[in-house]
Amino acid sequence: MVPYSFYSPLSLPKRGLFRERHFTMTSTALWDPAHEALSAADLRKLQSQRLKALVARVYQSNRYYKQRLDEAEVKPSAMKSLDDLKRIPFLTKQDLRSYYPFGLVCTPLDDIVEVHASSGTTGKPVVGPYTRADVDLWAEVMARSLYANGVRKSDVVQNAYGYGFFTGAHGFERGAERIGAMVLTIGSGNTERQVDVLQDFKSTVLACTPSYSLHIAEVATEKGLDPAADFDLRLGAFGAESWSDSIRKSIEDRWGITACEHYGLTEIIGPGVVSECSERRLHINADYFYPEIIDPNTGETLEFGNEGELVFTTLTKEAFPALRFRTRDLAMISEDTCSCGRTLPVMSRIKGRSDDMMKVKGVIVFPSQIEAALMVTPGVSDNYQIIKTKQGDMVSLSVEVEPTEERYREGHLDELEKRAEAEIYRILNLHVPVAAIAPKSIPRSTGKAKRVIER
Repeated sequence: MVPYSFYSPLSLPKRGLFRERHFTMTSTALWDPAHEALSAADLRKLQSQRLKALVARVYQSNRYYKQRLDEAEVKPSAMKSLDDLKRIPFLTKQDLRSYYPFGLVCTPLDDIVEVHASSGTTGKPVVGPYTRADVDLWAEVMARSLYANGVRKSDVVQNAYGYGFFTGAHGFERGAERIGAMVLTIGSGNTERQVDVLQDFKSTVLACTPSYSLHIAEVATEKGLDPAADFDLRLGAFGAESWSDSIRKSIEDRWGITACEHYGLTEIIGPGVVSECSERRLHINADYFYPEIIDPNTGETLEFGNEGELVFTTLTKEAFPALRFRTRDLAMISEDTCSCGRTLPVMSRIKGRSDDMMKVKGVIVFPSQIEAALMVTPGVSDNYQIIKTKQGDMVSLSVEVEPTEERYREGHLDELEKRAEAEIYRILNLHVPVAAIAPKSIPRSTGKAKRVIER
């Protein structure tokens, strides 16, 4: 794969010295223009070909998939078009746990070269096995995704995602390496060292969770540094947790960078399913991961342009292909044209998860709505927790927020609490008590921030 770059070879900046902060593409720059700029008709043709081959392969190679397809009276020969996909039963996270660890593998175990897994905090973990071809695919879609963000061979990528079973760090490392960038495999944690490495190696791209990037900035400030002035960062590659536009703005203001969003799932491939282009639009790598939108309550397939639950089918994965996996993530998909040059479908930012949705006094509440209210309240920092309390069938919410250091010193925190409560009421039409607590009271995370606490 030879990427199209808008830099001429003579104009490439030296590693670690590229200090243009808010990255703007001056011309179309695609990693794989042959597939990222397919016409709608050609994309559907490719998807249809791959889907037919996928269904035939899983039917022949996995007895559980064969049983499910037989029960639904779906034969591979009956798959004539993409519209036939809706006849196939959904795959859920519970199904994956039921077939733990290798029940849905569609290749000989000898062909598996790598295994990743989810945390398994709510039961058996979801296992993601990869063949060598799957690993190559992962590197390719991650290179495509990071290239869309603006990562280039000249960059120094500080990879502060956690290594281990999780997919995050490995996906970002592979994609950046395929582009040719220098990757600092520091992993998460040891935040003071993260700050030192950012300075010493002149890192230009920070890859981690959004919340961890804010914590690194907090520690850098405590060390007497200005995150926006004393580092070479220009891009952030953030994912693995939901984050609002307000948090994005806070990150960009704090670091003086462009913050780019990544979306992926262990069940599909890890990061690399969806990423952001220079126009701040999220493109689905739909030549490899076929997207659907369904009604989360009925399972009915919805036309693009409607909001609903995301469902993905992996069109080319070998070891662990997923047929119609229900993500529980709520979003909207469109096929609008994008001035970045990509014709791949565009996805909205995730509104929330259907299983994160809370009903309080008859009002539907998503954590992201509360975050949006807090982030526009002057004096509130980026650190907060939503306290969810259940008594029988009744759910009540309260919020604990850390004021900024300056606002905390001013006192009169009851005024801050009332202002935050008013902002939440403005969005939800629901009264949610807010308590201002001392700065640094809420534990910091080097991975996914835990925003909702059940008591």
